[in-house]
Amino acid sequence: MAGGPLIGISTYLETGARWGVWELEAALLPAGYPRLVQRAGGVAVMLPPDEVLRAADVVSRLDGLVIAGGPDVEPVRYGAERDPRTGPPARARDSWELALIDAALAARVPLLGICRGMQLLNVALGGTLVQHLDGHAEVVGVFGHHPVKPVPGTRYAAAVPEETSVPTYHHQAIDRLGSGLLPSAHAADGTVEAVELPPADGWVLGVQWHPEMGEDTRVMRALVEAAEGSAAGS
Repeated sequence: MAGGPLIGISTYLETGARWGVWELEAALLPAGYPRLVQRAGGVAVMLPPDEVLRAADVVSRLDGLVIAGGPDVEPVRYGAERDPRTGPPARARDSWELALIDAALAARVPLLGICRGMQLLNVALGGTLVQHLDGHAEVVGVFGHHPVKPVPGTRYAAAVPEETSVPTYHHQAIDRLGSGLLPSAHAADGTVEAVELPPADGWVLGVQWHPEMGEDTRVMRALVEAAEGSAAGS
């Protein structure tokens, strides 16, 4: 495919972003996300929060979708009371990204969830979250690293067959798995670090860590290759 497949990435919507002399509301995304898509051979486009009814049309124009990391998912989305350590809600983003996930699953557009994106994928499929765990975000505002071990025979293991040290920053994790999801990597403490749907349900993968903060392109390259195949078959 000339130029590579078109990969949409969901974004933040922040009220007080600053650059130059300006402080304005802004749709923004850490540059690591589009750079990782580009390094993996895709064309990156940003998808700021929008009306949920537009999600299916937006997804229909994409070859692949990334749900990016970010704030905690509002607990009401999975039927839980808010823990005091859960962050403030991002309701517009929750609604938009859940609609994007639903549209991608329905249209079988290859989908990668990163950190919050994996958690939201789990919630979209009826799963729940642990609202706080220690040891996966050691210092506020600083990414740590820890090893994750793939589950043999999974899509993730096909892309990254060995145990690897990954960039990590999160304080929430999967509790009950969503319908159809399979764990495909774990941390040493047993935390589910990657999930996926069976191949019969399309190309769907979520990772708890932040590949955009590292040098390993294999997870994103797997999405880009799936998007290339999906676009070629459409």
